[in-house]
Amino acid sequence: MRLIIISAVLLGLPGCGDQPTQQQAPANRQIAVRSPEQDRLHQLDTMARDIGLKRAIQDSGVTCKRVVRSGYVQEYNQLSMWSAECGDKRQWAIFVGADGSAQVRPCGDMTKFNLPECRIAADPTGRTARGLAQPAAAESNAQ
Repeated sequence: MRLIIISAVLLGLPGCGDQPTQQQAPANRQIAVRSPEQDRLHQLDTMARDIGLKRAIQDSGVTCKRVVRSGYVQEYNQLSMWSAECGDKRQWAIFVGADGSAQVRPCGDMTKFNLPECRIAADPTGRTARGLAQPAAAESNAQ
């Protein structure tokens, strides 16, 4: 019994200091696993991104004749979250996995399921948020 108490005390000592040591990682640090498919989506121009997201929406069984607005939202649980608005004014959240799969949900469901809001980032390509290089003048010419 004494051995158990001593062991518990000794195991708890390294965490008692106020200053973190170099070996301790911050508690909120997350590692992102990105696939080439996810990174390629960030490199597409606006028209190609709209087409890709429209196909993901249609593959989920929903009708979307034309995407009128789309963009990167954020990373969420190892998924790249995108938002797309179709010509019929319905807005969709598209979660892209590292395996290239996509999950599509109506943006109206986000708060109900405690998911991030479908707010497109300031850089709709998501390159800035992901630390990816901007392509040459191709993107500015496409818009």
